[in-house]
Amino acid sequence: MPCQSWEFLRWPGFDGLLRCLVVVLLWSTFTEISFIRSSSMYPTLHVQDRVLMERVSYYFRRPAIHEIVTFRAPVRLPGHSEDEIFIKRVVARAGDLVEVRDGSLYVNGDVQTEDFILEQPNYILDLTYVPKDHVFVLGDNRNNSSDSHEWGPLPIKNIIGRFVTHVYRLTYN
Repeated sequence: MPCQSWEFLRWPGFDGLLRCLVVVLLWSTFTEISFIRSSSMYPTLHVQDRVLMERVSYYFRRPAIHEIVTFRAPVRLPGHSEDEIFIKRVVARAGDLVEVRDGSLYVNGDVQTEDFILEQPNYILDLTYVPKDHVFVLGDNRNNSSDSHEWGPLPIKNIIGRFVTHVYRLTYN
């Protein structure tokens, strides 16, 4: 049956504007589009990628292994501003023992299969315990990343959000 009315094309009115305003406020409060500034997460994230981060889930749960998170560094790092935001992958949680040797990551004595990293780490990390309310984060570009292998476990309170998806990726021909 053909459309009986063209009402659906009418401007939504005050109720519609109010709903749009609520959606925009919720969106801006709980999500953020971030700009990737370094190659520390390459090949998963490229320099100049725009990514969507959500800021709500960690109020209800702890970060999971392999999730990508944004955070403020736990210590003042040379060459970085105080308010700079980092993005890395969670590789261990509270209570875990982390070690890097022979080019592999070990968590609780088990070698981790990581098909997302650029290359095997060329550094050694002595056995490190991840304390309560902390996670251990590493970049996917392990040899070119300022992360927990340099400054230790990350306090969960420093985490800002969780990677959801790419919004935009610059491609070169």
